[in-house]
Amino acid sequence: MNLTRPSYIVGVGGSAGALNAYKALLESLTIDTGMAFVIISHITPDAHSQLALILSRCSTMPTMVAVSGMPVRANHVYVIPANADLEIEQFTFKVISPRSRRNAQIDIFFSSVATAMGEYAIGIVLSGYDGDGTLGVQYIKEKGGTTFAQDDSAEVDGMPTSAQASTYIDFVLAPEKMGEALMQIGARFVRSD
Repeated sequence: MNLTRPSYIVGVGGSAGALNAYKALLESLTIDTGMAFVIISHITPDAHSQLALILSRCSTMPTMVAVSGMPVRANHVYVIPANADLEIEQFTFKVISPRSRRNAQIDIFFSSVATAMGEYAIGIVLSGYDGDGTLGVQYIKEKGGTTFAQDDSAEVDGMPTSAQASTYIDFVLAPEKMGEALMQIGARFVRSD
């Protein structure tokens, strides 16, 4: 298990209809991407989320719910807790609970990861209603990062269509095709710390 800092932090935002997309994306990834994946899903505040457990069955990487103070590690998958906003500061999670407003968790996380990681931030907008994630991909692009939106395979196309209409999306792909594109981005990783 690699406990090093990730080369990239990948925010994966979704809502209605995104479960199958999360699974397809995770199944398309190898265990050694060098990236950290953070699933930002709209979960009702009173729900006890089983999402981390469900996704752990689809991923070769350790999968867990993010908690404040937890370091972000390469080759791990993290899931936002229910009724919370999630941010990144210096490769560490910051959980703000209760959430600040309904259905803005993706924009909040994408903004945070854009600030923390700059060109090493990646945002992925998957199936869901409305437009959460659209402002977030703009933040990521403005900081030099890379953005993806789900193609017409989305069960609910509101969020990915809104993100695409923003013109801040680099790749429009089915989730099972995103792994290959992410690995190509990771292969170009050269960091000058």
